[in-house]
Amino acid sequence: MSTTTHIVDDDPAVRDALQWLLRSRGVQSQTWVSATDFLAFANRDLCGCLLLDVRMPGMSGIELFDRLRDLHCRLPVIFLTGHGDVPMAVQALKDGAFDFIEKPYDDNALVDKVLAAIDQDTRRAVRENSILCLEQKLTTLTQREQEVMQRILAGKLNKVIADELGIAMRTVEVHRSRIFEKMKVRSAVELSQILGILGDKPKD
Repeated sequence: MSTTTHIVDDDPAVRDALQWLLRSRGVQSQTWVSATDFLAFANRDLCGCLLLDVRMPGMSGIELFDRLRDLHCRLPVIFLTGHGDVPMAVQALKDGAFDFIEKPYDDNALVDKVLAAIDQDTRRAVRENSILCLEQKLTTLTQREQEVMQRILAGKLNKVIADELGIAMRTVEVHRSRIFEKMKVRSAVELSQILGILGDKPKD
């Protein structure tokens, strides 16, 4: 999974210094001269982190942050702030920003926060991909397989499932086998565990 730290700052010296700093710790980065330029590029599929200056001509960092939320871009945002910008940064934290760092900043502390943000975003992306794959697997189940699966998850024996659905126990066994094959699991326990990712059992 490719991750990039996007640096948005109107000061070229700051952009260059941050890019060099991140490169020294093996972090891939891309620089942007304005919030408007980055906004034109941004989408909800970006992975990595955003280092964002609060005060910039034109669109400010705070305004960009608000626009990104409207776009459902989940990229973790770390604000770079002057002392007078701290109250705004604190409010941004309440609104979902990852963190803020006051200028002048400690180089190692800044990179550590960037790495923490990338790690959080990577885990989010992996989880979302797992959910997408799981939902795709669920769509391959027939209606009857869905009915059997719900009863398997409820811990019911094959004979009970057969009685409830009015089918032969051998048919239940065939359905169970197909469910496990389609969901790529080997047991009812494993099936229950992977469906736990959705936060709830699939509905009929």
